Amino acid sequence: MKTLVGGSVAAALGLIGLGIWWAEFLMVLAGIVPVMLLLGGALAIYLGFDELKDSWKKEPDETVVEKDEEVEKYRQEIDTLKKEIKDLKTD
Repeated sequence: MKTLVGGSVAAALGLIGLGIWWAEFLMVLAGIVPVMLLLGGALAIYLGFDELKDSWKKEPDETVVEKDEEVEKYRQEIDTLKKEIKDLKTD
């Protein structure tokens, strides 16, 4: 209940203050908006450049080629072992 009353009083005082100092509020707002746009733009540029640098570093992995060669080697080994098992069964 205290929070509700305190919030209501603060909102009422803020509304009264905004009405009394409307011109000053607009002056502060006019000074803050360009600064926020500048900082937000700088942050977006920094994050975009960082993401671009990460994409430049990503080159085709040679490990994928090695893994494909390794898989093929194991497939051949499995085929060889299957043939040996089949030969042993027929003997």
